[in-house]
Amino acid sequence: MEAITRNISPTVSSVARLQHRQSLPDVPEDVDDELMAHFNDPNYDFDAASSTESWSSEDADEKTKWTGGSVTYSGSTDVDTESQLSSTWRSPESKSKLDLSSQTHVPAPEESPYPEVRAAVSNTDDPEMLVNTFRVWFLGILFALIVPCYNTVIVLRMPFVLITSLVIQLVTLPLGKLMEKVLPRWKITVFGCSMSLNPGPFTIKEHALISIMANVVVGGTPVTDIASTESFFYGNNWPIGKQFLLGLSCQILGFAYAGVVRQFLVWPSSMIWPGVLVRTAMLNTMHRTYGTKETKHMSRLKFLYLACICSFIWYWVPGYLWTGLSIFNWVCWIAPNNVVVNSLFGTLNGLGMGLFTFDWSMVSILGSPLVVPWWAQVNMFGTFVFVIWFLSPILWAKNVWYSKFLPLSAPLGFDNTGLPYDPSAIITDGRFDQAKYEQYSPMFLPMTFAITYGTIFATYTAVIVHTFLWYRHDIKRQFTRSLADERDIHSRLMMAYPEVPRYWFAGLGIVAFIVGVISIEVCKTGLPVWAFILSLIISFVFVVPSGIVMAITNQPMPLSTLSEIIIGYMLPGRPLATMVFKSFTTNTASQAQVYVSDLKMGHYMKIPPRLMFTGQVVTSIIAVISSIVGQHWAFTHIEDICTPTQKDRFTCPMLDTYATASVIWGGIGPARLFSKGTVYYPLIFFFLIGAVLPIPFYYLARRYPRSHWRYVHVPVALLGVDMVPPANGMNFSSWFIVGIVFQWFMRRYHFRWWMRYTYLLSTGLDAGVIFGLIAIFLVLQLPKNGVTLSWWGNNVWMKTADALGTPLNVLAPGQTFGPTQWS
Repeated sequence: MEAITRNISPTVSSVARLQHRQSLPDVPEDVDDELMAHFNDPNYDFDAASSTESWSSEDADEKTKWTGGSVTYSGSTDVDTESQLSSTWRSPESKSKLDLSSQTHVPAPEESPYPEVRAAVSNTDDPEMLVNTFRVWFLGILFALIVPCYNTVIVLRMPFVLITSLVIQLVTLPLGKLMEKVLPRWKITVFGCSMSLNPGPFTIKEHALISIMANVVVGGTPVTDIASTESFFYGNNWPIGKQFLLGLSCQILGFAYAGVVRQFLVWPSSMIWPGVLVRTAMLNTMHRTYGTKETKHMSRLKFLYLACICSFIWYWVPGYLWTGLSIFNWVCWIAPNNVVVNSLFGTLNGLGMGLFTFDWSMVSILGSPLVVPWWAQVNMFGTFVFVIWFLSPILWAKNVWYSKFLPLSAPLGFDNTGLPYDPSAIITDGRFDQAKYEQYSPMFLPMTFAITYGTIFATYTAVIVHTFLWYRHDIKRQFTRSLADERDIHSRLMMAYPEVPRYWFAGLGIVAFIVGVISIEVCKTGLPVWAFILSLIISFVFVVPSGIVMAITNQPMPLSTLSEIIIGYMLPGRPLATMVFKSFTTNTASQAQVYVSDLKMGHYMKIPPRLMFTGQVVTSIIAVISSIVGQHWAFTHIEDICTPTQKDRFTCPMLDTYATASVIWGGIGPARLFSKGTVYYPLIFFFLIGAVLPIPFYYLARRYPRSHWRYVHVPVALLGVDMVPPANGMNFSSWFIVGIVFQWFMRRYHFRWWMRYTYLLSTGLDAGVIFGLIAIFLVLQLPKNGVTLSWWGNNVWMKTADALGTPLNVLAPGQTFGPTQWS
């Protein structure tokens, strides 16, 4: 008992002594220990930390005391969750094993140093709470069967509405409570394991595990895109068995990676994962106040529901009744034919200098501004202003890269007549045709599209250099650390549960690798095994650097462009090999991030790691099957699918974009776009710029560790610009304005309100928009021919030079621009 007590809750002084012995970044010796310990952590607030009073169990509210396991905690936190309540239900078996007389009262553990975590996560745990139940497996597998199938089919339609993990999390509680009421208390045995159909009240840990199992399946599997492109664009049909092999390898490799990097991205307290905090705040709120009332102030659950309802009602205005409020290129309404005005203030093909929008879905396109930390928003918006609002117009006015003949900002390529590039004009029998290409046209990119390719290039080298400079000591230290070495309260509480052995992840990775080698050969992808291995190496190299960025800012860093450039140079003229290489590179890294974020959620919610591992693997395999079956059904039962005149709008626009990318990168290839002597060759130097930029800011932060230089994060600054186009200034400026209000003003001057409601407001706004989209889709758009509302507010924004994509220099019929010869 004493050993357990020492492991779970060491004193604050012992924690401090251990922290002083950590290997720390090389900053000046006269800087205080606290700053040294958090030098590379921009989310750590030194002012708040220095003024925070010590937590005292004597001041605890009696309602927040709970007793569980072999330890009794008593304390008051800003978030009261089910795991803190004395009414927590346990199974009869666990009750019989619980010896209350042997319990020992230990000092309450300190809070997390991050207010974001304190606002959303409980600092207590009940190891005896039910989690491995029939309800978990039934609902988790049910979602894994339905959601990937639906999302795979509906994404072929335009418009479409996906079922997200947020929707699943919202509907799980009423479903769990319903099962709690109607299921009999019979016992069943499956694979030698006995469990009750209804062991008692539906718990927060059950809800959390179901959410984790569902979150890994909402995206389906990328093999459906590859198989569909092969079938419709290249005339090569794959049997379901081949698709399953390739899809399984893509899906599982990322999970194996997550097991390798969990000690870097899950266990450290500085890896806060803001997006996960939104989910945990929602879980805690729904369970803490379910069926209860609060009298002192508005309950969190009531606030969540009000935010969701208001967001749902309001979305009908910009989403259907007055769509001009969503696009809101209001300056263009005044001068609809002025190309310069429309290029600067337009929000469809312009820079979006109109500053704001009334549509939350447009505001949150960069990620909820209520979640992304303030310092990250400043980095992103500052870079956006310089690159998009300052540099791009200058280059455009000087006609750099023939940009005056194209829209200023558009997410597609053009030919030398100023029309959208037609990939079918350079394809013969599903393959790139060099002769047709020389007769047709090279591809030209709008100014913002071209310049953001440069920032994407810079991001890849910047994140590697930044990670080395700022986190090399931490990464080196974490190689030899275990969960028991982490002093964070949540890591100590997780010590009550056995960790997943490394060989589980290693075995899974080996199996996935073997299946991957078999699948690329059986499917005749044209991708050599050495290129397959290279794709896995590239994704692994970026898992930790991109994961750190995601963990501290909630901003993802996709590897699609990098993978397309590499494979395009190595294996030109192979569209299928390009798609497969891209999927293994990008999906393995992105899936690893999804799995790691779910591991962090389990870490916060105190879910047994081995149970999480089993649940995630099972639902991932089911999701592959579900996605493939859904796609097969769509292509065999939907008449005229993927044709422009399909009666139910299953025109496959996303699939067309994916196939076009395979032609551009696998056919035309990066050598014809970025090699020496080509139009966009200067953009290659952004790789060097990205490698150099983090260095001066790092040394400035070392020299002045308490200055704002510590908050300059070059990879994060560049990441925001990567989303332009289709994002524009209206998205960035409105997103930044909301960030000023909540992440700076409310957090600085109304901290208690911010702690209590901010994440719930973000959840409610997002959920309201999702339900509004679903309602409009099902009621007004899905029925035959749809129901349209035609009036000035819905039409004015479509009658502008911005909507038409009118360039500054309009060519006469038959004229072309650019070089006269190309190859």
